[in-house]
Amino acid sequence: MTKQLTKRGIEVITQAEILQQSIKTLENSVQITAKVNGEERQFEADKMLISIGRIGNIENVGLENTEIEIESSFIRVNDVYQTKEKHIYAIGDCIGGLQLAHVASREGIIAVEHIATGERKTFNSLHVPRCIYAYPEVASVGLTEQSAKDLGYDIKVGTFPFKGIGKAVVYGEQEGFVKMIADRENDDLLGVHIIGPHATDMISESALAMLLNATPWEISETIHPHPSLSESLFEAALAVDSKALHF
Repeated sequence: MTKQLTKRGIEVITQAEILQQSIKTLENSVQITAKVNGEERQFEADKMLISIGRIGNIENVGLENTEIEIESSFIRVNDVYQTKEKHIYAIGDCIGGLQLAHVASREGIIAVEHIATGERKTFNSLHVPRCIYAYPEVASVGLTEQSAKDLGYDIKVGTFPFKGIGKAVVYGEQEGFVKMIADRENDDLLGVHIIGPHATDMISESALAMLLNATPWEISETIHPHPSLSESLFEAALAVDSKALHF
């Protein structure tokens, strides 16, 4: 998914094929020309972040003196973060996967509890909140709308804009929305996506809902304080069944 984030607003593009053609630096902005599903389009933003990925920093730490296996610059581990040397564990960015501080923390907890007790806790990457600390903030947990479809789910989707939330209006941050994706067959929550004020703080409620296998109905039955930004989750949950109240 590509997002054009500017002072003028937010555009979200969900088309699968986006091919960059050129980047031009203007006096006060950056302009990108790209082909979106074969159609040439231009995007302009105040700033552009180029993220090219990371590799494991595993040189000169003595791994050559062990049987530890390396794959594409990352240390290979099992489900409790043991390496091939069973008394050596590895967590965090050096093992690849989701390179996030809160993921490394969870991996560390799983590894230490296995060392101490032998318990094998599981890690579900779909329950990991993913946050972008930009303006506006972006956060998500679970599946995207497209990935849910690709996995064969019959989905229903509810969205609610922040311009319908009183506290967002008070903050002067009305851009953005909450999107909630659910399984039409059993109502299970599949994913939540937030673009807007304090998105990275609010996503934790949705992560808890995913962990508890909650439904949008259960979220809508949870009393949310007024005025609060979290009311956007309440309204998006209602919107999944076309029952949003305040917009």
